[in-house]
Amino acid sequence: MKLDGCNVLITGASAGIGREFARQLAGRARSMILVARREDRLAELRDQLQEQHPNLAVQIRQVDLADPAQLQELMEWFDRENINVDLLINNAGLGDSGPFATSDAIRNEQMTLVNVVALASLTRRVLPQMIAKHRGGILNVSSSAGFLPMPGSAVYAATKAYVTSFSEALRAELHGTGVSVCALCPGPVQTEFQQVASRPGRKVKPGPGPDFLQVPVEQVVRDALAALQADRPIVIPGFAMKLVMPLARLTPMPLLRLLMRRYSSRDSTV
Repeated sequence: MKLDGCNVLITGASAGIGREFARQLAGRARSMILVARREDRLAELRDQLQEQHPNLAVQIRQVDLADPAQLQELMEWFDRENINVDLLINNAGLGDSGPFATSDAIRNEQMTLVNVVALASLTRRVLPQMIAKHRGGILNVSSSAGFLPMPGSAVYAATKAYVTSFSEALRAELHGTGVSVCALCPGPVQTEFQQVASRPGRKVKPGPGPDFLQVPVEQVVRDALAALQADRPIVIPGFAMKLVMPLARLTPMPLLRLLMRRYSSRDSTV
């Protein structure tokens, strides 16, 4: 995937990883469509990018991807405006932190709609034009949480397992078409994601997991874009995470179940 001169669509662009993708691509892209729920933040980001890069065309769309009607309207807008997308960054995501038994049913549904349904629907909408042009890239923001069952984040981890599996299958289907697919699977990243995912009364860290595993958002995005350009299937940013995740995935499931039970028991006391 060649990033120079691309037309990029970024979901969840108002903060965190999505915002950083917009910043790092602004000097290379021809045009951007930034999608998120918070229009004020999108407008602020658009103005900053266009001030720094006057030749960059930026459009913003206020969309709640957990609302099927708004998702459908966004896709119909693509058709009406004949939107051309070379690079789709499916970054938007919702999380939750806490036992599933006390989770909010609406929040669980929203996580599935954003993390799974919207991601697949947007990919389906833009993919045919990429195949026809023999050029394009799809970068799906998954998570290292998707590699293993995660007590306390059961639904979130399951949706990210979907994203990684979907990306791998899609990559195999698109071999030889000129369209690249990459799954970004970060570990702990210091963004506002944890604060949004946290339930009232629960202790919140800047990012989940030990501090030594946390990776700056700037590095996460740099590594992701480099992986997409190199046509790599999966990228796990951070040296420590690159060591930890393969070991975790090789751990026998009986041992993992024991560790997860202990982790879950400890976490329930927080």
